[in-house]
Amino acid sequence: MELNFEDPMTNRDFSYEDLREADWQGRVFTRCRFINSHLEELQTVNCQFIDCDFSGAYFNASVHRGTAFTNCKFQGANLFVSLFEDCKMVGSDFDEANLDGFTLKGGDWSYANLRHANLSKQNLKGIKLREAEMVGCNLEKSDLREADLTRVQLSGAKLAGADLRGANVDGVDFRSVDVKGVRMDTLQAVAFLRSFGAKVE
Repeated sequence: MELNFEDPMTNRDFSYEDLREADWQGRVFTRCRFINSHLEELQTVNCQFIDCDFSGAYFNASVHRGTAFTNCKFQGANLFVSLFEDCKMVGSDFDEANLDGFTLKGGDWSYANLRHANLSKQNLKGIKLREAEMVGCNLEKSDLREADLTRVQLSGAKLAGADLRGANVDGVDFRSVDVKGVRMDTLQAVAFLRSFGAKVE
């Protein structure tokens, strides 16, 4: 489907449309619906999707660079082997999305809902995850060095073998987190002890 970009992309409905292999640069979509749409191998560069609904959409093998998906819904979407590089995903909801083979490179994922996501062995170095919802997340052997994890919800998450050195973990409650083999520096170790009520001087 060829989109008419001369029209404003606001409140448009592209649900169930075939948009495979499209190449979008600098496009802006506001409150648009892409429910169950086919976006396989879509490529976006410096686009903006604001309050858009991608529930059930197919993003397989899609590539996104410098694109913003703010307050978007990805419930039940298929993001198999998709790539998000330096993207802004603030406030977006990935509940029950398929993230198998999903790759993140940098970007801002603050306030995103990533409950129960499998992010094991991911390179998340320097990524912003401030106040993200990551309950039950699998972060085993992930590289979280220098990441911003301020007040991230990690209840029931698996962090075994992850690298947290240099990460900001202020406000993180480690009491129900599997931290076996986690690499920490002094600051993370102090935050860890404080979450258990220790007084560190």
